Amino acid sequence: MMKKILLLEDDMALHETVKDFLESLGYEVISSYDGEDASEKAYENNFDLLLLDVNVPKLSGFELLQTIRDSDNQTPAIFITSLGGIADLESGYDSGCDDYIKKPFALKELQLRVETLLKREFYHQKSDEIILPNGCSFEPNSESLKQNGTLISLANKELQLLKLFLQHKNELVSHEVIESRLWEYDEESSESAVRTYIKHLRQILGKDTIVSIKKSGYKFIHK
Repeated sequence: MMKKILLLEDDMALHETVKDFLESLGYEVISSYDGEDASEKAYENNFDLLLLDVNVPKLSGFELLQTIRDSDNQTPAIFITSLGGIADLESGYDSGCDDYIKKPFALKELQLRVETLLKREFYHQKSDEIILPNGCSFEPNSESLKQNGTLISLANKELQLLKLFLQHKNELVSHEVIESRLWEYDEESSESAVRTYIKHLRQILGKDTIVSIKKSGYKFIHK
């Protein structure tokens, strides 16, 4: 599945250079040139990575990421910045970033930082265990789901769907995203199969945990 990156950078020349480079590596890049526009796009899309300049018009990168984190969106984020003071670094990490890259930078360095973050699947998780409703818990390292301490068996695509929901808690996950995550390019997707997987997950986690959004997708509700 092609990874989707939100690029917020108001320097047009640098923006185009970074965008072209990332697209040459096989990423889908969505462009934004000010903080408010980036905020709207972050709300409307499911991104795999946020690449954010700090000093941009309307809403700074720090303020933008803090807003995103406050909405329980844990998409990994890298700040691009010319700032280098300790106070600036502290502000960035306090707002929820995962990494920094200081201008000017080599494109190869950017590639390494992006690839390192995208290898991870769960972010800002303070423990090895994710507590879920209905007496359930999920351990990311072993990819195991338990209910009241008993291991629950999931089919591979059910497991991938659960992981997708956990990576995008309280966000709309579109039918298209689910399809691209669960099926390889040479496989035929199946809406009826997705409904079956959803039904099974609801039986385990509780019927109100996965909400169907008409004609759009699903939302996993997690407080």
